[in-house]
Amino acid sequence: MKHYFLVGILKLLSASALAQDTLKINPLSISGYAEVYYLYDLNKPVNGNCPAFIYSHNRHNEFNLNLGYLKAAYKTEKVRANISFASGTYMNANYAAEPGVLKNIFEANVGFKLCGNKNLWVDVGILPSHIGFESAVSKDCPNLTRSILAENTPYFEAGAKITYTTGNGKWLFSTLALNGWQHITRLPGNSLMSWGTQLQFKPSGKVLMNYSTFIGSDKPDSVRSLRWFHNIYALLTIRDKTALILGIDIGTEESRLPVRGNNTWYSPIGILQYRLTNNWSVAGRVEYYHDRAGVIIPTGTLHGFQTIGYSLNIDYAPEKNLLLRIEGRNINSRDPIFPVANALSRNNMFVTSSIAVNF
Repeated sequence: MKHYFLVGILKLLSASALAQDTLKINPLSISGYAEVYYLYDLNKPVNGNCPAFIYSHNRHNEFNLNLGYLKAAYKTEKVRANISFASGTYMNANYAAEPGVLKNIFEANVGFKLCGNKNLWVDVGILPSHIGFESAVSKDCPNLTRSILAENTPYFEAGAKITYTTGNGKWLFSTLALNGWQHITRLPGNSLMSWGTQLQFKPSGKVLMNYSTFIGSDKPDSVRSLRWFHNIYALLTIRDKTALILGIDIGTEESRLPVRGNNTWYSPIGILQYRLTNNWSVAGRVEYYHDRAGVIIPTGTLHGFQTIGYSLNIDYAPEKNLLLRIEGRNINSRDPIFPVANALSRNNMFVTSSIAVNF
């Protein structure tokens, strides 16, 4: 009996060593993602497009691809790199200003470790944004659609980043030099480099707090207006099955008209997700966006963009890499800004469904 037990242990150790050797030999991994969706906008836009401030899941009454990508990732102890090519209505909307093949690059960056005994990294290239808790990958977000807050802050950025993570993993510090506010190529006529910072604190596995900043200009030098932006949020896990997200964005940009000063916008948000079973979950969202001066979302109306939104989605994951979702969403504005028939409405309602697969 002891002999058989010893043989079993030796086999396990051999398998573990083989797995480690394989990782050392092949640090390259390939992955992919595809999310198809159908959205019905009850205002029935004639051109088939949702309101201009919505950049994901933005086509009415048609089956479409929101985001699909193939990704290659390389990682060793001191070097890492990522490159992924993508397509979909998300790419069409968010990369419209980029030239040529850059319209289809979802991520492309290289990084290296500065210190052998410290978790200090430099990453350069096209990177995921350091702003916000929602990404373009719907399966990683509690809600099917993205919030107004997320849709109108950068999903991606191009530049260089230095990141330090403490040994216990509780603190993360980043400083970034960027080409601009969600730009790969520099905005024509803008010679000013933009800057960003990120500070994260994880006191436990159930709490994460984040503070990110951006300072720069999203206009040509001839009409340069400096922008200061603050992104603050907390992710909380309550009794394992419940997750709560609370956040607020606050931005200020210099104004020259009618008199020199500053315009401010802000957007508080709350999201609650509850896991019913291992396969089923629900999530609700309440959000408000106040941009009276139209810095981010211009409307040309008396009160600008002052909008409150609600959404509720139900998710079903029959397999580990398959997610089916349906969501009802309502957005209500202080001024009538949403086209409906031959008039404008203060209200816009959407029903969205999606199927996402990752591999």
